[in-house]
Parts: sequence; C-alpha cells; structure tokens
Amino acid sequence: TRLKQQQINAIRVDLRSNNDEELGKEVLYEQIYGTRHVYGRLNAGHVAQLESITLDDVRQFYAEQFTRTRLRLAVGGGYSDAFKNQLLKDFAQLPEGDPADNERRVITDSGGRRALIIEKESPAVAVSFGFPLQVRRGDPDFLALWLARSWLGEHRNSSAQLYKRIRETRGMNYGDYAYIDYFPNGMYLSTPEPNYGRAQNIFQVWLRPLRNNNDAHFATRAAMHELRALVTDGLLEEEFQATREFLSKFVAQMVDSPRRQLGYALDSQYYGIAPFHEYVRDGLAQLTRKHVNQALRQHLDLDHIQFVFISNDATDLKQRLGTNQLSQISYNSDKPADLLAEDKQIESLDLRMSADSVRILDAADLFE
Repeated sequence: TRLKQQQINAIRVDLRSNNDEELGKEVLYEQIYGTRHVYGRLNAGHVAQLESITLDDVRQFYAEQFTRTRLRLAVGGGYSDAFKNQLLKDFAQLPEGDPADNERRVITDSGGRRALIIEKESPAVAVSFGFPLQVRRGDPDFLALWLARSWLGEHRNSSAQLYKRIRETRGMNYGDYAYIDYFPNGMYLSTPEPNYGRAQNIFQVWLRPLRNNNDAHFATRAAMHELRALVTDGLLEEEFQATREFLSKFVAQMVDSPRRQLGYALDSQYYGIAPFHEYVRDGLAQLTRKHVNQALRQHLDLDHIQFVFISNDATDLKQRLGTNQLSQISYNSDKPADLLAEDKQIESLDLRMSADSVRILDAADLFE
C-alpha cells in the first residue's frame, strides 16, 4: 500500500505538477507510440492502473519475470572469484522461467503533424516534438544519425546548432537539445545513462523554458527551420569532421566509471554490437559525410511530427498554431541585419497545422 501510494504521488506531484521538462517528454512518448505499442504508456503506469493492482498481481509478475532465462548478470570492479561464484550460486536458485519476448515492434509514422497542448499553471512554456525512427543502435545508419543529432542538439553542449541559434544568439531560453536514444531524467544529467535499451526509439527535440506562447511558437519554428535545413542541405564537411572528432573523444566520458562500463556492456549485448566505445570509435572512423547526409534524408520524415506544449494559456496557443499566426520577437539590444532577416523568415514559417490537428488537455487529466 505504501509503495503504491508513493508511485501515485510520483505521477501526480513529482512529474505532473513539478517537472515540466520530463512531463512534456513523457506525454510525447505516449502521443507518438500510441496505446497499442509497448512504449505508448508511462513507465510508472497510470493512476487507475496502479490503484487496481493487487499484491497477488505483483507476486505473479515477480514469479514470471524474475527468472534465470531472463537474467543477465554482470559484475565489474575489484571482485574476487569467491564473490563471483557465490553470486552465481545465489542467482541460480531462481526458477528457470520462459524466454522473454524480444520481437521488435515498430511504428512507421505518427499521423501527419499534430499538437497536444497541456494546460497547467506554469511560469514558462515547454516544447517537445518528434517522430518515430526505424533505426536503433547497431543498425547501419545509427551512427550517422547519432552524429547529426549531436551537431544539431547535443545534450548540454553549447556548440550544438539549436543551442547556438536559439539560446546564445537570440537569448530565448535555457536548453535546446535533440535525441535519438531514450534519455529520461535529462535535467539531472550531463551524459545519458546506460540500460535504457529499446526496440524502437524516436527522434525528438526539447526546448524550454520559453517565456510565453509567442516565444514558444517562434522557438518551435526556429528549431524546425534548423531541422529542415539539416535534412535538405546536410552537414558541411567541416561540421562533419568537427562533430566526429568531438564524439570520438566524448564517448570516453560516457563510459568513465566501472558502473557505466558495465551498463554499456549489457546494452551492447542487447543490441548485438561491440563494446560501446569500440563500436562508436570504429564506426565513426569509417563514417563519411555522404553517409550522414543520405541517412538524414532517408530517416528524418518531417511530414509526420507530434508536438507537445505545456502552457498556462492553451486556448491562445491553439489559436496561434491553428492559424499560422506570426510570432514576431524583439530584442533588448541591437542585432545583426542577417539575423533580423532570418527572424522574418522564421516568424511566419508554416508548421502545417490546422485547428483540427491541435488538441488541448488539462494537466490534471494526464496519466489518470
């Protein structure tokens, strides 16, 4: 009973009320995957489901899932043979069980361009948008997209394009990042955590906090402007080379402790690839700019995008999106003429949404 109530509180209070960054991302996952996909439901569950769970349900789940057949045991650090042998002996007492269902279920699109606006009392506006990918770690085009994603929006990297154009140049917000791997709890992390392997991922962009609906509308258009240019024009040779060099060194930070090395080793087993740092460095060494730009055109389908906004005035934002209203911005200091000319293009960029493709949902109804 105590654990069940804690989990309900985590949904209603920690996520829904206090964490717009993660809230927008989690709503986006449900919108893109849909209820028929295994990832189309908040990992923590919905409140009604949690309230209906019995102790017998939990015991049955434990008996079916915590078995030797499904177990992957990994040990790292200064352990002794005696410790390892005792560990193996202890876990050997688990029942054998049935193999896990590893069928790769995929979805191909997210139904055109649609938006969901979450209305809640919030001092800023949060934006998340994305679409399903048919590429995951180990696939031939993964590292090509991983590199392009890094150039566009590496997490907490001030040299990434979205960060430079939206935050640094225009001073609009804090974070502008892009992802092609599942990356929860990003507000607490500088680098992604291992052991979130998924059969299918999404391409997603995260922008927040924006001061108001107008800024959110402009920032979304600016991100789409950069994304469209990336897909259409591809990376320049110097951009490709600089990003490849950065990632070849950055991968060492991703496996900078025994815990992370162990976690990525398990992930590599799941994806059927070489140890992660070798997979990245060897793959990047063979990667070409032509491969990256071809992968961008092949896999980033900008016709099918789901948008999620969190705003305290959803009606106003729906009107802006549904009528392609201008989103002019002003600055407190002088800006170069070329930037102001680009702003003119961005402020009217058509996100290709009508009033019928924009929905409003009260935050209090989420995950219930």
